[in-house]
Amino acid sequence: MSTTGTSGDQVGDGQVTARDIVAEAPQVTADVGRPLGTRKKTKPARYALHAFLIALGALWLVPLVVSLYASFRPFSETQADGFLSLPSSVSLDNYEAALDQGDFLDKYWNTALILVPSLILTLLLASMVAFVASRYSWRFNIFFLVLFTAGNLLPPQIMVAPLFQAFRRIPLPEFMSNSGNLNGSNWAIILLHVGFQMGFCTFVLSNYMKLLPKELNEAAMVDGASLWTIYSKVVMPLTRPALAALATLEFAWIYNDFFWAVIFEQRGDDRPITSALANLGGEFVTDTNVVAAASIFVIIPVMIVYFALQRHFIAGLTMGSTKG
Repeated sequence: MSTTGTSGDQVGDGQVTARDIVAEAPQVTADVGRPLGTRKKTKPARYALHAFLIALGALWLVPLVVSLYASFRPFSETQADGFLSLPSSVSLDNYEAALDQGDFLDKYWNTALILVPSLILTLLLASMVAFVASRYSWRFNIFFLVLFTAGNLLPPQIMVAPLFQAFRRIPLPEFMSNSGNLNGSNWAIILLHVGFQMGFCTFVLSNYMKLLPKELNEAAMVDGASLWTIYSKVVMPLTRPALAALATLEFAWIYNDFFWAVIFEQRGDDRPITSALANLGGEFVTDTNVVAAASIFVIIPVMIVYFALQRHFIAGLTMGSTKG
């Protein structure tokens, strides 16, 4: 039996030494076919793509930056020198004026009374329809899925006249409406948001639920789980990334609605936050700097919700759900 004095000497016949491994290391290649330790050259097309995305992101931020910049300047200064001129004075006077004229606290409350029920009902009902259409095979599941998806192709504006006349003929108690019917109440706007937003949410959730393994349903049924238990305890927790993305989008869309609120809310005091910006306009001259300051107040809730839910967008909760 042979022995070794150093780590690089041969230990025995047919055995590989550390020196042989080191000698062969430069010939080992990576999966992509290039030697280890070398860096892949970045193609010019990738630089062009990054430059395009940076330019597009900067262009997207221009309205927000201009509004923020104008909100700290006097109206007379921007009228004389333009929005992009260098400021001679900066103050918070526009924000104080916006708070005094915009009545934001009441508008935030009016918006919450519309937004929270609309968001919860939209996601709840859309998830139920998507669950049945995507997890079970029955005669009309494709028909109903196409029906809900086709609703996205219908422009809401063409429905204003018939909906306005129909809502006038639906009575409501006095504590639910200031006009005695569905017009002039928050319930009209809630129904409109739920009806027009369910199609998109159903389409997204059904496509997401189709990616979940069918074995989850079968295992739950073997364990004696009911249909509601499978929906609420098995499928819905795994659909949280899609729900978070939809919640963010729907929050922004419903929050920014101005069209339905102006038509179906008859009193200005009951209208949501978007109408506060319209109330800041004068009869002949509009102080655009005060409107810019008010717009910063309006976008704060949307930014908070976005940053709170963005980490759920790429969460892969279904990875390995059927393994183990």
